Amino acid sequence: MRLKFPQFLVALLIVGALMLGGCSTPKDTSSASSPTSTATSTATQTSSTTTTEATTVSETTSESIPGMKDLPRLEGKATVVVTVKGSPITIEVDGTNAPITAGNFVDLVQKGVYDGLVFHRVVREPQPFVVQGGDPQGKDPKFPANRLGTGGYIDSKTGNERTIPLEIKPTGAKEPVYGKTITETPVLTHKLGAVAMARSQQPNSASSQFYFALADLGFLDGNYAVFGKVTQGFDVVNKIQQGDRIDSAKVTQGAENLKVPG
Repeated sequence: MRLKFPQFLVALLIVGALMLGGCSTPKDTSSASSPTSTATSTATQTSSTTTTEATTVSETTSESIPGMKDLPRLEGKATVVVTVKGSPITIEVDGTNAPITAGNFVDLVQKGVYDGLVFHRVVREPQPFVVQGGDPQGKDPKFPANRLGTGGYIDSKTGNERTIPLEIKPTGAKEPVYGKTITETPVLTHKLGAVAMARSQQPNSASSQFYFALADLGFLDGNYAVFGKVTQGFDVVNKIQQGDRIDSAKVTQGAENLKVPG
């Protein structure tokens, strides 16, 4: 299932379709934004976006990101099974190459955050793109559908939204790069079935929203944090419609690899 048009044309078409469907407004700067914000940048503003984001946060050590040491980490791999309409989707979560992003996801799964949440954005035209969900506001069936995609996980201990830094490990590197986009090829790429975090244009704004890649989406590589892949049940992903809900999400293997500070 590969993109048939040149990638920059596909990106522009997808972004146009999403704008008609209702994207986040400019004031929405949380993890709400769909991955297509980067598709726009990649297609039309690659150099300016990369330059801006690269100067907003210092280099790659964990100490350079405030609060990063307090985030969950996954040291190794884990398996998460997401059930939709009674059918399982098995995800291999890769904490070896994306420890913070993977740890955040597994921690939220264990907290039951994803249970009952809606898939608020499904884009298959003009080309297969993404299935996106994970906005905690979607647990309320009365929450306005046109506002879904604007929320993140609120930490009950702090009362604040938990956000995580953009985390991408270049091929051949020992550690991930944090807080900025990269031009090198990542270890974890947007292949068909990849699972990655959605965010706004701010690199360190991802929270709980994630998406499944419905095709090879190489134009997103280096801009969004891939943290896993679907190993079984991609046929279930392909049947998800906008408005469908997650029945449950469970960690079935590797829970012992999750390290939660404190």
